[in-house]
Amino acid sequence: MTAPCGTNATGLRHELLLYPDPTSMLATVVPFVQEGLAAGEPVLVVTPGPQLALIRAALGTDGDAVRWTDMARAGRNPGRILPWVLQAFANRHPGHRVRIVGEPVWPGRTAQEYPACAQHEAAINWALAGREVSVLCPYDAGRLAPGVLAEARRTHPLLLDGGGSRPTAGYAPAEVAQRHNQPLPVPAEPVAVLRYGLESLALVRRFVADRAAGAGLDTERVADLQIAVTELAANSIVHAGGAGTLQVWRTDSHLVCEIRDDGRLSDPLAGRLTPAPDGVGGRGLVIVHALCDLVLVHTSAAGTTVRLHMLREGP
Repeated sequence: MTAPCGTNATGLRHELLLYPDPTSMLATVVPFVQEGLAAGEPVLVVTPGPQLALIRAALGTDGDAVRWTDMARAGRNPGRILPWVLQAFANRHPGHRVRIVGEPVWPGRTAQEYPACAQHEAAINWALAGREVSVLCPYDAGRLAPGVLAEARRTHPLLLDGGGSRPTAGYAPAEVAQRHNQPLPVPAEPVAVLRYGLESLALVRRFVADRAAGAGLDTERVADLQIAVTELAANSIVHAGGAGTLQVWRTDSHLVCEIRDDGRLSDPLAGRLTPAPDGVGGRGLVIVHALCDLVLVHTSAAGTTVRLHMLREGP
């Protein structure tokens, strides 16, 4: 049996588990959870539904003390995981060390979603630095691509295997995050374009609403998309020269809205931190992540592009 991290851990422990099959996954995850419960630590398990069911069944009555979350829903947008799942759980338990099993990458993830997943894993190391949190991230080594597993090693400082927990060779989360900060592909579909400025936020909202309704989004999701796009457009006006460009198009599965401006995001944690309790500052991009099904970002000295995806048939 693989030894889980010790109960005397301090600060952040971000560990990678590469499992070849479900039995091996359970042999490590179940003791990890049980050790946390025995130490009085609040425990969260956030994995895709099938793994969630396996772990819960293996824990038996111990599972009654665990918080369970389906990653395929709560983490559908990878940028939502840190602020709205992991940090939110830790913040609910001030003064306590918390323990989390989080599986953000699984064989059902799309190639379009994966870069945001890799950036999320890198960001954990900065966003939770100094927090009393143990995060164990299982990866399906039997079914995930070799490149995905290689990057997982580079975003996790510790590797959990048959010999216990040890430092991961080649750990370099900033390199992985930057590798996925790439220009976004040009859409193949017809694009509607609106140039906006200080006087045109109302026009931005109407422009989005008309195209979202035409794409079949329901009233609630149209409103969510309007809020998200307006947040980004307002940021452009205030922080990026007073103007920007909005593009909207449909794919077979999503309505896509893209905001471009001349600003640059210098903070790698922009949008990935829980908003401050006083509600002042830092809310725009994190709200966007909460409302949308996928958010992709590219930023450079030439400007920033934020691409929002909303499923056309709902979550």
